[in-house]
Amino acid sequence: MAKLHTSEIRLKVGLDENRVPETLTWSAEDGGIDNEEAKAMMLSVWDSKNQESLKIDLWTKDMPVDEMKVFFHQTLVSMSDSFMKATQDEKMTATMKDFCEYFAEKLELNK
Repeated sequence: MAKLHTSEIRLKVGLDENRVPETLTWSAEDGGIDNEEAKAMMLSVWDSKNQESLKIDLWTKDMPVDEMKVFFHQTLVSMSDSFMKATQDEKMTATMKDFCEYFAEKLELNK
């Protein structure tokens, strides 16, 4: 039997005295990432037993609002791509992409 390979992704959150995130770093040895700084993160996992998604959304207190808007837009676009890969549902993917364009237009991200 082949040896099972495992991969670990580590997240570190530095908190201030009020437990508000000040720093976020992440490491993924298999990806060559070691303590890279981030200003925001979104993590979702599927709980099959309870049929619900569980999530962690964090951002540092110095994350600029304009960057947060771009982060959300890019995340929505990425979710659309992932939805297509996972479901092959072209019609809904197109609808999601339309919303992403609308989102970017309303926030004036296409300057």
